[in-house]
Amino acid sequence: MRTFDPSMIEIASWRHDRLQPDVTGLLAVLRREVPARPTLFEFFLNDSIYEALTADLNYDRSDPHWTHLRLADAYRRLGYDYITVQTHDLGFPHAPSGRQGRTTSLNAHIAIRSHGDADSYPWPDFASAAMPRLDRLRAYMAPGMGLLVHGPGGVEENLFDLLGYDQLCYLTVDDPSLIDRVSSAIGERLLVYYERAAAHPAVDALIVNDDWGFSEQTLLAPADLRRWIIPWHRRIVAAIHAAGKPAILHCCGNLAAVMDDIIDDIGYDAKHSFEDKIQPVEEAYERYHDRIAILGGIDVDFLIRRPPGEVYERACRLLELTAATGGYALGSGNSIPDYVPLPQYLALVAAAVFNRAATTTPGRA
Repeated sequence: MRTFDPSMIEIASWRHDRLQPDVTGLLAVLRREVPARPTLFEFFLNDSIYEALTADLNYDRSDPHWTHLRLADAYRRLGYDYITVQTHDLGFPHAPSGRQGRTTSLNAHIAIRSHGDADSYPWPDFASAAMPRLDRLRAYMAPGMGLLVHGPGGVEENLFDLLGYDQLCYLTVDDPSLIDRVSSAIGERLLVYYERAAAHPAVDALIVNDDWGFSEQTLLAPADLRRWIIPWHRRIVAAIHAAGKPAILHCCGNLAAVMDDIIDDIGYDAKHSFEDKIQPVEEAYERYHDRIAILGGIDVDFLIRRPPGEVYERACRLLELTAATGGYALGSGNSIPDYVPLPQYLALVAAAVFNRAATTTPGRA
């Protein structure tokens, strides 16, 4: 591995188009194989990074797809072999949160409080929603660049949004039939969403994004997950696999009680989202890599607090740990929000890009 150099994290040195994407490396990771070169994975970044990476490019802002074109350019310049998108912007409407600041309560969006509310709720029609974004991106992206589709939240996340977490907990005793109705209505529609996305020829892999836990345990009891959430994930993953595509789970929280469900019952190909105080990714890789691919894992808190050189060194050690056995792509433990300092983020991706033997690495523009 190359020694860290501060020039690696100068933004100007990344504004070029010399890196050649090759999504086959990520697909090899998802098969738990050794990729031909160090491979990156990130669920999403943030607008400040997209702007910084593409400041020299011009976009027609009347084009409804321009933000996704910018996303494709930013991801390519950073050394990613794919981009992540939703097929369209349709989702599950919920009550306004009255959000102030950067956080919101799991009880802020309640839209359904009764069976009558479930009857009158404006359930989205994913079956007929147009998907021109995928075709536009496929035509625009550089050769070798892949397309990963994620959803408009998962079954549990949307269940929390529509019922509220506190009410949902009470309903597990007071009226589980309402949870049956709402979870089925969500799951049926997400199944259609993923069936259509997986069938699209532009799509290489799919991400099911559904947060199930916090640092100590799952938000719902494992038995409740197995009743209302896991069966829908099983059907969604089966549909993705039936289309010949890999399925990635992005799921936050302490999932120790249901990891066997995720791997053996549902059948996910890869797991993303790790946190040091739950289980450092290095430990997760050693425990699970022979059963499921491991993606990302450099803790977001670590990225924020530690200097770029230390971020780079931990990332390099992780690449060395996984080099011989494969099934790993480097990235953060969750995503890159705008409060992660840009130098630390660039140090993370530099660990993969500057140590690729078979590709051009960034130089000064």
